[in-house]
Amino acid sequence: MSRIQTVFAALKSQGKKALIPYITAGDPHPDQTVPLLHALVASGADMIELGVPFSDPMADGPVIQRASERALVHKMGLRKVLGMVRAFRETNQTTPIVLMGYANPIEAMGCDQFVTLAKEAGVDGVLTVDYPPEESEAFNHALVSAGIDSIFLLSPTTEASRTALIVKQATGFLYYVSLKGVTGAANLDIVEVKKRVAEIRSQTSLPIGVGFGVKDAATAREVAAIADAVVVGSRMVLAIENADAGQLVTNVQALMKELRTAIDSV
Repeated sequence: MSRIQTVFAALKSQGKKALIPYITAGDPHPDQTVPLLHALVASGADMIELGVPFSDPMADGPVIQRASERALVHKMGLRKVLGMVRAFRETNQTTPIVLMGYANPIEAMGCDQFVTLAKEAGVDGVLTVDYPPEESEAFNHALVSAGIDSIFLLSPTTEASRTALIVKQATGFLYYVSLKGVTGAANLDIVEVKKRVAEIRSQTSLPIGVGFGVKDAATAREVAAIADAVVVGSRMVLAIENADAGQLVTNVQALMKELRTAIDSV
């Protein structure tokens, strides 16, 4: 059983939902990423989505785009991100890390080499935004063969036939994009999200996480009532962006504790 599967199984046995914060590696400075990862765990993260900075993040709104820009100023690349995961694993062997990013850096490194280095670093899951299931079967097979879960996005416009294809290839959990648009783009239509999550759940036993529109404790609570995991991206990055160096961990942990309390109240 993978670390991701272990976490979901443990939470289910406790009647709890997963809280998955997202941060961009290297934002606001590479020296702060590993301490931030540990701070997120200390304040209630069940697993962490770690963004690989990219110059053309097509799925991301302006908040996460700015995070990528801040990280890229420091020459952050995929190898450095894997080094951060390796450093995190020196003292944490239990919290899953999911890399979220785009195909270009992986292909520049070479898919096989990426899978090998990701496994060595302690990566648990990979979500590649622009690898459609029709074109990434070999890559997904390599990930799963290495014991790394392959996470896929589903959106409000994903048709049932394509959902079936994605469900067939996905492992770990499925990530439902709660709105039409980029990260942090609009308010949730919770009724529509509930309907779509139920439709997806009818096709798979995989846990379902929901993200892209969770802005505060209230929306986190609504999402936790219908999903297995709540993913918080842009709001978490805003907490980083709005903090000076001395308040960074304090700001992030205050938001995490607010979200944790809301999710655990469901």
